[in-house]
Amino acid sequence: MIRGIRESVHLVGLNRLSTTLPHVGKVVQRIREILLRLLSYKVTFTLIVFIILVLIFGSFTPRHVFMKSNNLGALAKLVPDLGIIAMGVGTLMICGEFDLSVGSIIPMSSFVFVKLLEWDVPLIFIPFATLFTGALLGFLNGLLVVRTRIPSFIATLGTMMFWRGILYASSRMMPIGTRAYLEPGTWLENTLIGSMGGVFPVQILWFLFLAFVLGLVVHFHRFGNWVFATGDNETAARAMGINTGMVKIVCFVIVGLLCSFMSMMQALRIESFAATQGIGFELKAIASSVVGGTSLMGGIGSILGIFLGTLTIQILENGLILMGAPVFGINVFIGLGIVLFAVLNLYIERVAIR
Repeated sequence: MIRGIRESVHLVGLNRLSTTLPHVGKVVQRIREILLRLLSYKVTFTLIVFIILVLIFGSFTPRHVFMKSNNLGALAKLVPDLGIIAMGVGTLMICGEFDLSVGSIIPMSSFVFVKLLEWDVPLIFIPFATLFTGALLGFLNGLLVVRTRIPSFIATLGTMMFWRGILYASSRMMPIGTRAYLEPGTWLENTLIGSMGGVFPVQILWFLFLAFVLGLVVHFHRFGNWVFATGDNETAARAMGINTGMVKIVCFVIVGLLCSFMSMMQALRIESFAATQGIGFELKAIASSVVGGTSLMGGIGSILGIFLGTLTIQILENGLILMGAPVFGINVFIGLGIVLFAVLNLYIERVAIR
């Protein structure tokens, strides 16, 4: 009798297990697919390098200052400046295009932002007008590239110089402070550059939020599939019915929006406009994308990789300064790292093709 009860209990357990396992298996399979999708864009090597750099600088900087709260707080304020731009530029690179004009869109948006403050425009309208400026400049870039079929590298190089010339002439290269027109502690300042608990900068939360949203769009939305298809093979994408011109223009607009958003954060943080804001960001954004595994040929990349690439470059720069490396020589190490990552990415692509 006892044996019969044991067999009955065993059978009931097996039946329950058999009905539960398929559901558990589907969940595990889905998690596995997501992880493989995130880690299949050459992100793994970037993550390993990032961890190694943190361990090295955390251990060997004088008095372990790299891991001190003051330094981490400074990084949390500075990393989003480059990271927000890099995510837009990286998305455009996946689409098969480049944007060198971000170095002009940033100060142009900042100039509009400060001038609107100077003209005493209601504060609620200023962020929208600034974002519209970036979106408009991005739209013009995309329209120029799509309609004329000029390589985006050349087209945006021209618009970078064009808008920078207009900016220099309009501002006369004179800095404009914000404190004369904006009192400390406004809702806009607290929203964009405030802190949580007086310690944790809000900028890093914006960086994480934008990375999450853009990651969902690029990797889990139909538009993201269009971006990858356009960058991988534009002719085949058009044959499938994808409006590749529209996809490219939207990607350029995204870059412009992120540039103008970052310009407001930067202007509020440094409390002024400067015509030289944004110079060099176009190349550093491309570098962050390359370090994060984004292909220069289009069709390959990930938001997670760009996120880690930005952190890697910023941590490398910060750690070398703390270890006493010559400030003007840091670009040597960064440039060497970019070349190594580019070579590695090319090697991985060739292996994947085989």
